[in-house]
Amino acid sequence: MVNTERLKSTILELLSIDSPSRKEGEIAGFLKEKLLSFGFDVWEDSAKDVVQGEVGNILARKDGKGIPIMFNAHMDTIASTRGMKIKIENGVIKQEGASILGGDDKAGIAAILEAIELLNEQNVTHAPLEVIFTICEETSLEGAKVIDTSVLRAKAGFVIDGGEPQVAIISAPSKEQVTFFVRGKSAHAGVHPEQGINAIQLAAKAIANMKLGRIDEETTANIGVIKGGKARNIVPDYVEILGEARSRSEGKLRQQVEHMISCFEEVKKGGGDFIYRVQREYNMFKLTSEALPTRLLLAAGNKLGITISLLDGGGGSDANVFNEKGIPSLIMGAGDHMPHSPEEMINLRELELSALLLYLIAVEASSRVG
Repeated sequence: MVNTERLKSTILELLSIDSPSRKEGEIAGFLKEKLLSFGFDVWEDSAKDVVQGEVGNILARKDGKGIPIMFNAHMDTIASTRGMKIKIENGVIKQEGASILGGDDKAGIAAILEAIELLNEQNVTHAPLEVIFTICEETSLEGAKVIDTSVLRAKAGFVIDGGEPQVAIISAPSKEQVTFFVRGKSAHAGVHPEQGINAIQLAAKAIANMKLGRIDEETTANIGVIKGGKARNIVPDYVEILGEARSRSEGKLRQQVEHMISCFEEVKKGGGDFIYRVQREYNMFKLTSEALPTRLLLAAGNKLGITISLLDGGGGSDANVFNEKGIPSLIMGAGDHMPHSPEEMINLRELELSALLLYLIAVEASSRVG
């Protein structure tokens, strides 16, 4: 049923458009035209002004029968893909070089577009559809956070952003950004080092005592960036440490953040001082097998005779925002693997399956009543 050649052409065209965060203007224009040609009402919100980018989120709606549902994917990529060269081997799209491919989340967009084309071609009754293509997902979900969901009607959301389409993520953690600012005392490193207090060394001792990585099945923590020092011959008097903690348990998240802060008390013992900032990036969500989006996806899988696995996730996505805003939403894949790396690849057969599942979800929702 899926038009393989059309879908391949769509994903290749999407991958050819460079769309790093805040520079999604070209791909947004392409998608507006597509959605209008599919018979959708299309509008752009004010997110452009909030994030100071080229364009806002693209929202679209088409009437139908049954329970209104929403399909979502993000338009931005983690980095520019300008100059990328694509190759296809054994049904897998890759790129040659040090770039990313950009399948995160061009694969999700392609799956949604193909599902809509199938609905139009088959002329079947489908649910009322809302499609949201967001900006700045890769920068702390900035685009989705701006969306005014009061204008939306969807009762179930499907965020297409990941690998295997037969795997659904039905929970994801809350995330705290944790930043430490350590102050020491500068001095000449060769003439009077004893007069200095090395801020980097103090921070290193604090980090060495910190529990990082996978804390337990629900919780992770990381120190990702250290910035400080002026020159090799100056005892550094200042360093900034950027970290994070995530958990699907609010209690465990609070404990981990408190632990990370307590480790920096070592700084004071060494004669230095520190301050910290904790900022919530997004909140956790947890769906069940009885949640509406879960039931719709499982029903679509049953029609194809495939088993859908329901898993807990460790990352954040627009689904965190939609769930917080009152639209229960799960995450499903579109065949994109190893995102954010030069090894990123898109499995075309999985991309086809994702499009077909979305088509069947829209048909299945047309027979349901809210």
